[in-house]
Amino acid sequence: MTLKVQKNLFADEFVARFPSTRYMGSKNKIADWIWANIKHLDFHTCLDAFGGTGTIAYYLKHKNKEVVYNDVLNFNYHFGTALVENNVMKLSDADIDYILTSHPENEYPNIVETNFSDIYYTHDENIWIDRTITNIRNINDRYKKSIAFFALAQACIVKRPYNLFHRKNLYIRLADVKRSFGNKASWDKPFEEWFRIFAMEANDAVFGSDCSCRAICSDALEIEGAFDLVYVDTPYISKKGVPVDYADFYHFLEGLCFYDKWEGNIDSSSKHKRLKKDITQNPWTDKKQIYLAFDRLFEKYQDSIIVVSYRSDGIPSIEELQKMLEKYKKKVVVNCYGKYKYVLSTNKKSQEILLVGV
Repeated sequence: MTLKVQKNLFADEFVARFPSTRYMGSKNKIADWIWANIKHLDFHTCLDAFGGTGTIAYYLKHKNKEVVYNDVLNFNYHFGTALVENNVMKLSDADIDYILTSHPENEYPNIVETNFSDIYYTHDENIWIDRTITNIRNINDRYKKSIAFFALAQACIVKRPYNLFHRKNLYIRLADVKRSFGNKASWDKPFEEWFRIFAMEANDAVFGSDCSCRAICSDALEIEGAFDLVYVDTPYISKKGVPVDYADFYHFLEGLCFYDKWEGNIDSSSKHKRLKKDITQNPWTDKKQIYLAFDRLFEKYQDSIIVVSYRSDGIPSIEELQKMLEKYKKKVVVNCYGKYKYVLSTNKKSQEILLVGV
């Protein structure tokens, strides 16, 4: 296996346009490096099969590619709809004021207030979330609705210790102690203020493209259509077999997407009220299934250029992935970014890898 070690090729132009996010696994900081390794390839239509925040799909749209953003999680689909598919629609000041105002004519359920007391947010913050998601659901335009959901989701993330929903740990925010991590100023800033900040950032990121782009919410193995290039950034499984389970880490945001059905899908036996496991089962977070999942994915898209973002210390290994990819592609190039700090990771030896199969 040949590794080409390349340095930081960041371009401020892109980073400045894409909204800030604290989402685990975001490729925002290395998008320019990824582009540097694929820009010479002959492609126009492309699929971002595991879209996440939409960083790479957004970048490719910026490069006038015809992009399909996909993610199996509904809250991520809103990100792709707002930032990739959407060309012109923005939230007006009136829209934002409507979302952040209590309306006597509206009936406000109390799903968050009732089910998540003392878990993630304070009592008043839970009431605010119930009201805000209800107002967002009343918006008719789907692009405005997705921008608003993006702003709400980012506000929820920024006010969480570790930016995750994996533990019942509101006490970390509220404890009057000296802290070695986290940003108490961010935690204490009102939800409404954060919502306005992220709504404006999303608005500023909206731009029109000469090419038609769209967002879908599907299993990556079931997407129809042909693509010149398929970009793959699957959930990560460490060598110890521990997965990065986005459905579990961000279950609260996923629940907000089907708000009226949320209560019936909550696993009440879990302290942090995650979604029931039958809702979130995923072969990409199972070390026993992931080998077959990768093989099926490579087989499905063997007629496309296949680009895989990966970590050097994952399951499968880089060598195993390369061999699987070589079953379907004539040439596989393995590029190494070098040292890269992963959020919440203590492994200083892990490197960001990009496999390109042509």
